[in-house]
Amino acid sequence: MTLLLKQLFALFRLLNSDTGTNQIAAGFACGLILGFAPAFSLQTLLVVICLFFFRVQIGAALLSAFFFTFVAWTFDPLHHAVGTVILESQALQPLFTAMYNMPLVPLTRFYNSITMGAAVVSIALAPFMFLLGRGLVLRYRMTVVARLQQTRVWKLWTGTTFYKWYATYDKLYG
Repeated sequence: MTLLLKQLFALFRLLNSDTGTNQIAAGFACGLILGFAPAFSLQTLLVVICLFFFRVQIGAALLSAFFFTFVAWTFDPLHHAVGTVILESQALQPLFTAMYNMPLVPLTRFYNSITMGAAVVSIALAPFMFLLGRGLVLRYRMTVVARLQQTRVWKLWTGTTFYKWYATYDKLYG
């Protein structure tokens, strides 16, 4: 729970800062893949490993994964249709047979039509989610943050001793 709250606070800090637009957008795209993938599978593990090795905002990934987990079931008919077409393709049958006989690959459950379709659809939609997330973050910063910084409450808040102490602490220790 502490990790989740820490990542959410980091997400809000990044949303309100001048940096991290691509990291937040990549987090949204990874969250899409995480939300559409089965909960405890090899795909989930691979995406989580990518979250830690690349500069991706984990809070954005967890938040969007939480959202897309609840939305994914509405796409199951589409996932099933796409997965069935791919799995029944005669040209790919030797590949699937070889993959099924490999040691770890069956743990991906690629042989399930919904799992295969969800993987293909989420990977296909990830670049669009990246671009959409990047645009939304930029728009949020241009409208909401700019308006918030012009309000009297914000100006009063930035004038307090506590805020100045926090700004100094944040500058020194990040």
